[in-house]
Order: sequence, then structure tokens, then C-alpha cells
Amino acid sequence: MRNTFAVARREFVSYFDSPIAYLVVCAYLIIAGAMFFPGLFVTGQADMRSFFNSAPILLLFFTPILTMRLLAEERAQGTLELLLTMPITDWQVVIGKFLASVGLVAVLLFLSLSIPISVASLGPLDKGAVAAGYVGMLLMFGAYAAIGLMASAFTKNQMVAGIVALSIGFALFIVGALVQVLPAWIAPFCNAISIQSHFQNIARGVIDSRDVLYYASMIFGCLLVAQTTLASRRWR
Repeated sequence: MRNTFAVARREFVSYFDSPIAYLVVCAYLIIAGAMFFPGLFVTGQADMRSFFNSAPILLLFFTPILTMRLLAEERAQGTLELLLTMPITDWQVVIGKFLASVGLVAVLLFLSLSIPISVASLGPLDKGAVAAGYVGMLLMFGAYAAIGLMASAFTKNQMVAGIVALSIGFALFIVGALVQVLPAWIAPFCNAISIQSHFQNIARGVIDSRDVLYYASMIFGCLLVAQTTLASRRWR
């Protein structure tokens, strides 16, 4: 665990040594606020639903920016081989980098608490639903981040890694949006693999074990692929 946290700490600090963390956090908060507050004042209700409704698509586009460099940059600079020669396992590298990206989003979500705090000052707010929504956002980001880390393990080109992560994430997002127009025989399957549908269930205030299991399986599966990709480099 010590090596894992060392990798996570190194990667987390590197985010703030560059403009990436500041730009992504500020851009997300500005865009999310701009999409949320106009509708809030129109409806006149202390409700966070529109904020959570925009989360899947916003995180879909912002997450690849954070994850595309995690392993691709190491490969491009030749530091991945040096890292893997140290007394550290592939799993420790993968999980450490994953935790660093999750840590950055935890900072983002903490700063975004100013939004529900502002809403609560305007009227009664369902705090349970808000808490569940934030748990859902963290789980959903974890899935997006695992996909991005997996894509970053495939190539040394950061742009390619970002595009691959965005494409996979978009496919998992769009199948949920298309459920209403798909044939009845395939709709349940698409709903089951949709990253958006599982988040919407949690954002309603109900944390179902099936939704948590979906995200946990997605995260583990993608991290396993990333670890296997790293391990395969040792035998080339």
C-alpha cells in the first residue's frame, strides 16, 4: 500500500504542478453553474436535479483531459520503463494513478458543494438526495477514470488516449439516452450497460447495490485491462 500511495501522491501533486487541475476544476464549476442556476431561478424550486442531470455529459468530456496523460505521458517520455523497474508492481502503478485522478475529482466535488449550499439558502433542500447524487457522481467518475486509464495504457499518444476514452464513455452514455427509442428486446440490455441510467437511479436518492456493483465492476474490469497491458510490456 505504501508504494500505491506514493504513486498516487506523486501523480496528484503533478496535477497541480501544471495548469490542468486548475483549468479543469474552474471550467467544470463555471459550466455546471451556468447550466444550473438559470433554470433554478426560472422554476423557483430548491432542487438539484438539473445539476445532477448535466453531470454525466460534463464528466464524460472532462475526465479524458485528466486521464489521457496518466500512462501515455510516461510511455512517451520513457519514464514508464524506469518506473516498472523499481520494486513496485503493475497493480500499484495502476491503482495509484487511478486514486490520484479520483482525488482530484474529490477536490472538484468538494468545491462544487457551494452550489447545493446556495440552493439550500433559498429553500428546503432534500439533503439525502443531494448526498446520494454526490456519491453517484464519484462512482460515475471512477468508471470514466478507469476507462481513461485503460485507454492511456494502450498508447503513448495522449490525444489518441483521450479520443479512445471519450469514444468508449460516449458509447456507454448514449445507449442510455436511446433506450426509449430502441426495440423492446434490446432496451433492458442497453439500460443495464448504460453509465447514465445507473447514475440517474442513484441521483434520485436511492443507492441500490446493483448500481454500485455496476460501477465497481466497470472500474475493476478497466483497471484489470490496464494492468494486463502494462504486464505485457515486460515480455516484449
